[in-house]
Amino acid sequence: MKISILCVGKIKEKYWNDAIAEYTKRLTRYCKPEIIEVADEKTPDNAPEAIEQMIKDKEGEKLLKHVDPKAKVIALAIKGKKVDSPGFAKWIDSYAISGCSHIQFVIGGSLGLSDAVLKRADGQISFSDMTFPHQMMRVVLLEQIYRSYKILSGEPYHK
Repeated sequence: MKISILCVGKIKEKYWNDAIAEYTKRLTRYCKPEIIEVADEKTPDNAPEAIEQMIKDKEGEKLLKHVDPKAKVIALAIKGKKVDSPGFAKWIDSYAISGCSHIQFVIGGSLGLSDAVLKRADGQISFSDMTFPHQMMRVVLLEQIYRSYKILSGEPYHK
């Protein structure tokens, strides 16, 4: 299975890049991981809602250019469905069993995802009601995908 993470912005901090590299390396045993970054739009301080919407729309257009029409697209969104780690693993497994060969997870920028991206998504998941930096969410998502494969393989890791 190919697993892509489409995300807004580049990671500048070495510690995030190191964590992303580590989980990406671990995942190669189970799937074909891929991270696709699109440039973020600069958001002025105290920008009006209309400007923020335009920024989300521009970032959304960039993300949608990378969506594989054959892939299952899952948006990370605060209002998405919450699942525990075993449930997330079952969910990934159900896609594989149904013949899906590509899952694309989408992480928005600091303002979130555009309506167009959310409408295109086949599903939405949420890791929490809290807001996290998009850099951290890449690491958390990669770790949870890795944990899922460990659970599905019956290997010790998940506790």
